Amino acid sequence: MASDEMREEWERRYAATPERDGPFTTLSDVEVPPLVGPHNYTVDPERIGYPGVYPFTRGVYPSMYRGRPWTIRQFAGFGSVEDTNRRYHDLLRAGQHGLSVAFDMPTLMGRDSDEPESAGEVGHCGVAVDTLDDVERLFHRIPLGDITTSMTINGPAVVLFAMYAVAAERQGFSIDQLGGTLQTDIHKEYIAQKEWLFPPQPHLRLIGDLIEFTTANVPRYHPISVSGYHIREAGATAAQELAFTLAAGFSYVELGLSRGLKADQFAPRLSFFFDSHIDFFEEIGKFRAGRRIWARWMSQRYGATADKALLLRFHTQTAGVSLTAQQPDNNIVRTALEALAAVLGGTQSLHTNALDEVLALPSDHAAKVALRTQQVIAEETGVTNTIDPLGGSWFVEWMTDKVEADTEAYFARILAQSPDETITGGMLRGIESGWFMSEIADAAFAYQKQLEKGDKRIVGVNVHTDDDERELEVLRISADVEVAQSARLAEFRGRRDAAAARSALERLRTAARTDENLVPVIMDAVRADATLGEVCGALKDVFGTYREPPVI
Repeated sequence: MASDEMREEWERRYAATPERDGPFTTLSDVEVPPLVGPHNYTVDPERIGYPGVYPFTRGVYPSMYRGRPWTIRQFAGFGSVEDTNRRYHDLLRAGQHGLSVAFDMPTLMGRDSDEPESAGEVGHCGVAVDTLDDVERLFHRIPLGDITTSMTINGPAVVLFAMYAVAAERQGFSIDQLGGTLQTDIHKEYIAQKEWLFPPQPHLRLIGDLIEFTTANVPRYHPISVSGYHIREAGATAAQELAFTLAAGFSYVELGLSRGLKADQFAPRLSFFFDSHIDFFEEIGKFRAGRRIWARWMSQRYGATADKALLLRFHTQTAGVSLTAQQPDNNIVRTALEALAAVLGGTQSLHTNALDEVLALPSDHAAKVALRTQQVIAEETGVTNTIDPLGGSWFVEWMTDKVEADTEAYFARILAQSPDETITGGMLRGIESGWFMSEIADAAFAYQKQLEKGDKRIVGVNVHTDDDERELEVLRISADVEVAQSARLAEFRGRRDAAAARSALERLRTAARTDENLVPVIMDAVRADATLGEVCGALKDVFGTYREPPVI
């Protein structure tokens, strides 16, 4: 039967077949056609390309997982540094490839554990780190020159980098041996997560200093992990996550260029961090579209010529917001599917959430199940045997093109807000006006309405519910952690050379009023035993603080 006749026969039979109730849309509310094929879509082989070759749609490396699998990382940090160090050693023994540090709220906000604002939060959503001594204990018996470490921290990121670098020096390593990733992405803090210390410009100044310093001194280190994860968790659609994240990345490229660096020098060490949500094919399309967009913009707009500067390399975490307190065992299934989407989308490293993470920090058992989820995908499913196995699928390529087009439309809106026709100008104006927050809030509200109407379904929440719920044993952080951490901090201050710490902090204030690169100055303050809160406080004395504009 000729292809036109086959299509017409399918259309006739399809029209005569009743459909179930819709809507037939993605999680981001994109209308999905009943069938994608040559009758309504043309696959362009050049836009798909080959892995490791521009435009990198099919992957950033020629061999992808046939060469080596993704890096398995489990986000870990809770209670005291000793508690977290024990968890790290357990994960490394279980086969984890790299470390990923979760910090508690006071640390994320640049506060010491004994500050009044820290009360009740010490050690609860991550590990408490106040001093260089804490960092050394956190990585006890873990050689920092031999392992890569990802640190999820933004406002005080440069201070934590300084502590990490000095701790590595004290282990006997030089900083040019360090590998790992620092999140540092301040744009997404203003857009979604809300953990900033200063107004935007001083934060960008610090990030520019870090880009310069690491480019010259720490060639294996990734100074920025541009993060879409928190944007998506705040309620953004897939296209919003990709657009706002890549725009932030382009802004950091513009920042590096403004420091006199060339894109080929520093862009290879920019990395990305994405959410892998529950809509399987939309997420795969998002990852593939992201690689293609980044390569095109870096080449055509920012003059990058080296392949490494064109590669969108990214870490992925499964969607915390998709986890449910109801029927928590279902979270294992959700996480497995989200992890598989990340792998089929070509991620370079992956963190799988634990089934109890919606209720508390992961228990040892839940963390082990999450780790084994990745290992089952890597060892048993066969998806690592061929590169980009879904490439060329009419539907996958259609979805990739759709996410790409929607993302480019957002870039146009960001640029339209820029007074100087730069992405950075549009990012800053969008933050100041509350535009980014409004876009995400609108998307989150639309999704919530669909849930309440039953148009979107969550098993155990608004469909297939039951009352037979077992109670999980979850990890509880004792209030003793805060007491012990505060006592340790007082003891640390008591035995240090207080005059040397004061002098180093005053030197930092002086340097912050100039255009001197602050990274070496902060490292000197850390060597003089200044605490995290003291260093951040000294910078606030010069830079001031920031209050978000109200958005209605």
